[in-house]
Amino acid sequence: MMQHWAQQPRCACSGRGADQGSAEGSVLRSQHAPSVASSCRSSRRFSRHPPAATTRSVAGLGTPYQRPVQPGQRPLHANAVVGGVLEPASQQQEIGLFPSLPTASPPSAHEKVGVLLLNLGGPDTLDDVQPFLYNLFADPEIIRLPAPIQALQPLLATILSTLRAPKSSEGYKAIGGGSPLRRITQEQADALAAALHSKGQPASVYVGMRYWHPYTEEAMQEIKRDGVGRLVILPLYPQFSISTSGSSLRLLEQLFKEDRGLEGMRHTVIPSWYQRKGYVTAMADLICIELRKFKEPSEVEVFFSAHGVPKSYVEEAGDPYKEEMEECVKLIMDEVASRDFANHHTLAYQSRVGPLEWLQPYTDVSIKELGANGVKSMLAVPVSFVSEHIETLEEIDMEYRELALNAGITNWGRVPALNTNQVFIQDLADAVVEALPYVGRMATTSEALVPMGEVEMLLAAYDRERRVLPSPVVVWMWGWTKSAETWNGRLAMVAILAIVVLELTTGQSFTRQLLNIDY
Repeated sequence: MMQHWAQQPRCACSGRGADQGSAEGSVLRSQHAPSVASSCRSSRRFSRHPPAATTRSVAGLGTPYQRPVQPGQRPLHANAVVGGVLEPASQQQEIGLFPSLPTASPPSAHEKVGVLLLNLGGPDTLDDVQPFLYNLFADPEIIRLPAPIQALQPLLATILSTLRAPKSSEGYKAIGGGSPLRRITQEQADALAAALHSKGQPASVYVGMRYWHPYTEEAMQEIKRDGVGRLVILPLYPQFSISTSGSSLRLLEQLFKEDRGLEGMRHTVIPSWYQRKGYVTAMADLICIELRKFKEPSEVEVFFSAHGVPKSYVEEAGDPYKEEMEECVKLIMDEVASRDFANHHTLAYQSRVGPLEWLQPYTDVSIKELGANGVKSMLAVPVSFVSEHIETLEEIDMEYRELALNAGITNWGRVPALNTNQVFIQDLADAVVEALPYVGRMATTSEALVPMGEVEMLLAAYDRERRVLPSPVVVWMWGWTKSAETWNGRLAMVAILAIVVLELTTGQSFTRQLLNIDY
């Protein structure tokens, strides 16, 4: 018998529970009718007070469940409910509920299948730290300069990466001299390829990093050379964020448009998968294993630490990351509770930078508060990471562990990242197999806030405006501020150095010409 998840009824736009009850009952799962994108992203915000929901069954990918339908929300099924009335799919385009969808041709047994794993990337060696940071700071998604000086971004990236590299190198040196992310991601790709083969679905699995080798651009060229006919794009971020998965998808959108060899490639994106049974089970397995290592397991605070994003991403740009993260933690703790663990838990956000307000509570602040409140045992759970890297090995294992001990938390443990956990890899393989029939069309995963579909279609539904996001790193503030004063000084020094270099290399006195001085 198939096991069903008991979920809180919620608005598909907001992801928040409508009440404390759970939706139960028999659910029909369609194997034929394609699902249609659900999205309220054009409003750029979520509804915080959803109306009372009625329940209907939904066809889609993953574990079936009962999902509420809200009056006025976009449809999730080939037959959509509009204002409480079921509208056939043929009439939905007439009332403007979603853009026209291409008809996907049946898959050919001779088409080569590819899977593209997306990740951030990290320096392989200490020598790679500065160029890796340069790639990061040179991205306008990370640092946005005012329009008049945007041409200075490469110069600014060079300065910042050079200044930041020594301190960052210390962190990478502490974990072995470089990031293990590339190696672990390749191991995940190899394990996923083997799992797909065991399920009767041969596929080539590629790795594309955003800011280091192998770059996403390099992976796409390899995919093109290999003649892949159907491509499943799988970001290795369980929860969708416009700053992680969204950034990679915008890059892919650009590549698909600029490279004629990629224009016709049929593909689909699995934008988030935090709600999948296998992922939740694997996380709960690891938590329970670590809890049993404590002398008093019931007294342990289960501390989920997720990568942070600026608060403005959620409130201004409609990023579903916070909603998906909160629901992810609830699903995991529900599974842990089903195994006779009733531990209290906390969700906090780490890795904030700059003066902007990021998602709260902050990890460091929360650890101090828990220690002050008498917590003596803590189990750290890196919930937004599926691979060991600097944020788990150095930030959590070293910085936050030391902070916890100083706060009076004497018993510390940490759940390892999933890496190539067998349950996790098998679940990713199932997700790929389930996604293949939807190549070239939109679909919805069972609980994800962001729809599955082609890159352009997904961004059209979720990020139609392609609006410039608030910068996570503030390097310039207009007006007579400390930021402006600092950067005025830095730019002045850059200008002076540039003039000195020009004079030394050309033998001409540019200072004299600028000041119109006659000797």
